[in-house]
Amino acid sequence: MNFQNILLEEKGSVAIVTINRPDKLNALNAVLISELETVFSYLGEKEDIRAVILTGSGEKAFVAGADISEINSLDMISGKEFAEKGQAVFSLIENLNKPVIAAVNGFALGGGCELALACHFRIASENAKFGLPEVNLGIIPGYGGTQRLPRVIGTGKATEYILTGYYIDADEAMKTGLVNHVFPLNDLLPKALEIAVKIAAKPHHAVRLALKAISASNDLGLHKGLSFEAGLFALACGTDDFKEGTSAFLEKRKPNFKHK
Repeated sequence: MNFQNILLEEKGSVAIVTINRPDKLNALNAVLISELETVFSYLGEKEDIRAVILTGSGEKAFVAGADISEINSLDMISGKEFAEKGQAVFSLIENLNKPVIAAVNGFALGGGCELALACHFRIASENAKFGLPEVNLGIIPGYGGTQRLPRVIGTGKATEYILTGYYIDADEAMKTGLVNHVFPLNDLLPKALEIAVKIAAKPHHAVRLALKAISASNDLGLHKGLSFEAGLFALACGTDDFKEGTSAFLEKRKPNFKHK
């Protein structure tokens, strides 16, 4: 697939999506948003791809925010359309049927932070900086930041960061749970690939069902969530990989999963 602002590489069962506007610090624009929708729709349909890494090109930025020249002319009507388009694409990533790991290499600000939040989890380089500084432009996060950041790090901290436009460095992101790991920049992609390969080797149906259960936990109360989990657990019990995994454990051998 050929894109103007995205590089796509497939390494076995892992896809690496690289946002490629280094001259603009990988800032989001309308073309890039549409290309993200296209590439993640494509990857969602690819059964042989079982994990995705999302990163930015260069050493300075994952995504440094939205292209301000595009949003400067927004009004109340076009602003709502702008937000809803980005939200739909980021929700596509969040609800993908395979894990998406954000490998944050540098600035992840505004829409870039929101894009990282839409991924299933995040790892970062030591020079990474996160933030939702939209308040400094007289607006608020519009691509899901006010909804996802509190779910990840808690309402109190998220409120402070959103209202002050504060930048979060890699160490603080690690302490708050915004990222799972921090690595030297040169180690970031190899470590992301190591994690992705490990996940991709697991039974695909189990990974997919686990993602569905975790995602539902944000929307369901505990009682309904437990019931939903039990239903997904039952589906897992009907797979060949469940039989293989339990048999291999009892027979003290390595399982040979067929992803069925």
